[in-house]
Amino acid sequence: MTKIPTTLDKALAWGVHVFTASGLIAAFMSILAINGKDWRAAMAWLIVCQFIDGVDGALARKFRVKEVLPTMNGKTMDYVIDFATYAIIPAYFFYMAELVYPSWNLPLTFLILIVSAIYYGKEGMVSEDYYFIGFPVMWNMVVFYLLFVFNGPVWFNASIIVIFSIMHFVPIKFSYPSRATRLRSVTIIFTASIMLIMPLVVWFYPEVPGWLKLAAIVNLAYFGVLAAYDTFLTKS
Repeated sequence: MTKIPTTLDKALAWGVHVFTASGLIAAFMSILAINGKDWRAAMAWLIVCQFIDGVDGALARKFRVKEVLPTMNGKTMDYVIDFATYAIIPAYFFYMAELVYPSWNLPLTFLILIVSAIYYGKEGMVSEDYYFIGFPVMWNMVVFYLLFVFNGPVWFNASIIVIFSIMHFVPIKFSYPSRATRLRSVTIIFTASIMLIMPLVVWFYPEVPGWLKLAAIVNLAYFGVLAAYDTFLTKS
């Protein structure tokens, strides 16, 4: 028998939707910070966006949002906000931070936007066993590592943009951190750790301690190795 939603149920469900929508407020604050070339604040707001995106799904399931508010589509809201915070704003961040030669800046920014839009249009972007097929649209993480961790030469930055643009369409299985099916506990630990490491890196920037950079690189290596293992060393 279906439980009839109470007023409290509806209030909690609406609260989850408002929480999800608040990601756009953090996104807008990131744009303002980028305009002012305040890279620390800009990335801090993108981290807030990522935190909201990371927990709103669990809240939606806990409070039965889909069942309580059947006329509201939280997934559509999520897609709109995610594309802004994982593609459009990071592309703008990349452009304004001038991480490559001026003549390369606009073409590479356009590349990020175009491949992200095409990736979002793919059927089977997320597999039935909860893997992203191809590099997921997470350009916020690419910009974070390029600017705050690696701080490499312009040719390196340009190469990374091109490589990850191609990887959108290579059938590599990237773990969906919050719904991982393999090494779930370990993956959640690494996911939680990077959400702690990123604010610390941003806080110390531009004088980021070496051990903190190393911790960020180890975290990145874990997800890279896991993707390679899941793609090439396990049966479908």
